[in-house]
Amino acid sequence: MNQEQGIPLPPPLLSLSNLNAWYGAAHILHNISLQVGRGEVVALMGRNGAGKSTTLKAIMGLVSKRSGQVQFMGHAIEKRQPYEIARLGLGYVPEDRRIFTELSVRENLMTGRQADRVWPDGSPGLNWTDEAIYALFPNLAEMLDRPASAMSGGEQQMLTVGRTLMGNPYLLLLDEPSEGVAPVIVEQMVDMILALKKRGASVLLSEQNIHFARLVADRAYVLEKGVLRYSGGMQELVDNDEIRRSYLAL
Repeated sequence: MNQEQGIPLPPPLLSLSNLNAWYGAAHILHNISLQVGRGEVVALMGRNGAGKSTTLKAIMGLVSKRSGQVQFMGHAIEKRQPYEIARLGLGYVPEDRRIFTELSVRENLMTGRQADRVWPDGSPGLNWTDEAIYALFPNLAEMLDRPASAMSGGEQQMLTVGRTLMGNPYLLLLDEPSEGVAPVIVEQMVDMILALKKRGASVLLSEQNIHFARLVADRAYVLEKGVLRYSGGMQELVDNDEIRRSYLAL
């Protein structure tokens, strides 16, 4: 059922239109336009310094100087504060994790808890119980009373994702989930994103590892120096040698 059959497609959960961002006088993002639909996993790809993390930060209101339109769940959020955006149901997992090292795993998870959510059509949102988080990350269930400072980098990454999911987001922004963690954790991150996808969650992830992205993403956008160079299916990107050599090869 689509527009060709006379039925309009539902509006995207997240839509960027001509998003620009600056750090001081440095113009980092140039007229970025992209969309993420309900139940979609979308990869934002590019080399280091391409602008992937800046895009996620600009969406969350963490870049002070920006222009353009950002729509989330029908709300214009480009002028809202990060805490207001989070309350609308947009979850953000930063690359640097930002856990509370002096708190236990259990306490870190509790800091992210928000009320259950309901979709605009009245259906229940993807609301996460403690048990659902532990089923997604069995490692965390075995160390609930451990100080977060005593966890490995990969375990801290899982904790950050779990804490964000406790806020019951409609859409998860995931920054470089495979960066700097052991291969076994990368495999768990793949399993985690596929589990979210199976539940109907939406994810926008920044990533430079095409082998990781191809396992989880439906569509991809490719950035180079803050400019979008590709938009299309994930498999089409995998098969496009020219795009990969030009904008993703190291």
